[in-house]
Amino acid sequence: MSAHRQAHPAARTKLPAVAVTTAALPAVVLSSLALAQPAAAAPAPEHVQGAITAARSARQAEIVPASEIAAMVPSRLAPAVVPAAPAAPADYSVASGDTVIGIASKYGLEWQRILQLNGLQPSSLIFPGQKLRLTGDPAPADPAPTPSGGAYQIKPGDTLYGIAAKLQVPLGDLLAANGLSLTSVIYAGRSLTLPAPTVAPASSVTPASAAPPKALVGNSFLGFTYPDAVVASANENKRILNASPVPTREQVKQIVADTARSMGVDPALALALAYHESGFNQRAVSPANAIGIMQVVPSSAQWASDLVGRKLNPLDPRDNATAGVAILRALLAASPNQDLAIAGYYQGQASVAKRGMFDDTKDYVTAINANMKLFR
Repeated sequence: MSAHRQAHPAARTKLPAVAVTTAALPAVVLSSLALAQPAAAAPAPEHVQGAITAARSARQAEIVPASEIAAMVPSRLAPAVVPAAPAAPADYSVASGDTVIGIASKYGLEWQRILQLNGLQPSSLIFPGQKLRLTGDPAPADPAPTPSGGAYQIKPGDTLYGIAAKLQVPLGDLLAANGLSLTSVIYAGRSLTLPAPTVAPASSVTPASAAPPKALVGNSFLGFTYPDAVVASANENKRILNASPVPTREQVKQIVADTARSMGVDPALALALAYHESGFNQRAVSPANAIGIMQVVPSSAQWASDLVGRKLNPLDPRDNATAGVAILRALLAASPNQDLAIAGYYQGQASVAKRGMFDDTKDYVTAINANMKLFR
């Protein structure tokens, strides 16, 4: 993955739908994974690879003149003039990839106000097709939707995390009601028992604070300060993960190894990457909004979704592992050797092919190869 993320303490300090912004980003924010392409796919545009190369080489005295930056960054990411925000509609239909922060930015609104209008929390997930109120007065909170009979029939593509979020029930309660664990496998067509709702006494309810939530993720790493919108998305994802149960590190190792075997990738290699990227910590989030076990940024999660043919949510530990392994598998298929595939995971495949490995990339490859010995 990109050097802009925080590394695992043992190597380099690193620190679903997912919080992601469409705000204009500097070249250094672009994900190297989003540019790594499978063997059958066309290489990423040259100007995008140039942007990544500029970010990598900045620490190696390879200075990009300011006059050339605009030519290297896609126009949709670096508009010359920022247009005025359009008037906010009364109601908004959530589209795929939307987040509350992104919607607020689009219409020049406060994202905390959108949460208040719709009875949402910073950790709430939104879904395509969902209607959000953008103007007016807050509506009274509706009870959480529950299927009749206190049961839910599992549908193809469902995950335990997704079901809990969709039905607005605590994941831990859902697991306990069905005798499941975070590593349990569920099957379409079977039913889950829904836990009985718990209602806190009125006297124990604390009014929501109007102040913005305390930052959980910093805004800088390796001397670079990230845009506010990117850091806000990272903090939103961090809050979601902190409020959700996640697998233990031993459970994460099993998830990564099983995923790698099922996808035809050497488990030792996948485990070495996961260990170096996050220390097997699903709650790890970097200032660049790299998420979870494999430190997957939202754009990379979308590309990985295309690779496997289903929507992946990097806040779900199994989906996060699947995304990282899918990208690794594509790099292995498209690279002359394993070291170059590892380098592509960190630096970007096209950048490695054009410029070779940078010094920090060589260190990354050395670390991954050393880590592999731990998992043989």
